[in-house]
Amino acid sequence: MQKVTIWSEEFGAATDEPILLIMGSMSQGILWPDEFVGRLTAGGRRVIRYDHRDTGLSGTVDFAAEPYTWDDIKDDVYRVMDAHGLESAHLVGHSAGGLLAQLVAVERPERVRSLTVIGASPLGGGEGQVLMRALMGQPQPEGSLPEPSPAFVDFYRALMAAPPPQDRRAVIDGMIAEQRLLHGTGLPFDEDAARRLQERIYDRARDLPAVANHRLAGAAKPDFEPVGVLHQVKAPTLVIEGSHEPVKPGHGAIIAEQIPGARLMIVAGMGHTLPPETHEKLAAAVVTHSGRTPGA
Repeated sequence: MQKVTIWSEEFGAATDEPILLIMGSMSQGILWPDEFVGRLTAGGRRVIRYDHRDTGLSGTVDFAAEPYTWDDIKDDVYRVMDAHGLESAHLVGHSAGGLLAQLVAVERPERVRSLTVIGASPLGGGEGQVLMRALMGQPQPEGSLPEPSPAFVDFYRALMAAPPPQDRRAVIDGMIAEQRLLHGTGLPFDEDAARRLQERIYDRARDLPAVANHRLAGAAKPDFEPVGVLHQVKAPTLVIEGSHEPVKPGHGAIIAEQIPGARLMIVAGMGHTLPPETHEKLAAAVVTHSGRTPGA
């Protein structure tokens, strides 16, 4: 059994309602913005964020020697909860973190007080296959999830064909370009703030290229996601999607349709990131939702 160190940090009073923030694939926990976290704690919430394995300050793995799957990344959610003494928590997941949160809500409903998914695809919906077909220029079968925007597809096709960057500046420039794409076109993009964030991500990573292990983990078990199980979610569920989502457009509505009683919230101007203009609205929604009780 692998023993991977997971970095986490906690904010707010230990007696407040606990919220566990789960970031997306290959992403550090600090992509949950400090201002957003601060608004949650000001709303009377105990907030925990963490770095996935192979990201940020968490431990890295020699994947060839010790391969893992997304089941292991999902089990890290339980490990973080256990380390903070939480039998249950309000789960808030972004992108692939929202997928993990959905799975935890199905697998261990007693550990989920409420569920909030932001910019996520429905569990079992085959989002990875949709993305791969889009990048390969292949047609999508009838009934597939909506595919990413043409700008997203063009960006990643070019990225896959380009030589890897050779120095810190070039790597960070590429990270900023990706952030600009994910930000979408609905709100102004602050390049100076993006550079500060990406420099922080670069400098705090123990092994920046190790994030690619998340892709290998997906390939190691491509059938990681159970299909047709979202109706089993018992936790009160809030689904949030940006009006300018470039990666998973329309996926939020599909999640909300499949989870009984789920509510869908569209945030005007938001893409696939969490820019400052959205923090007040997002935090207020999460604080309100994490005050709900099952059946409310």
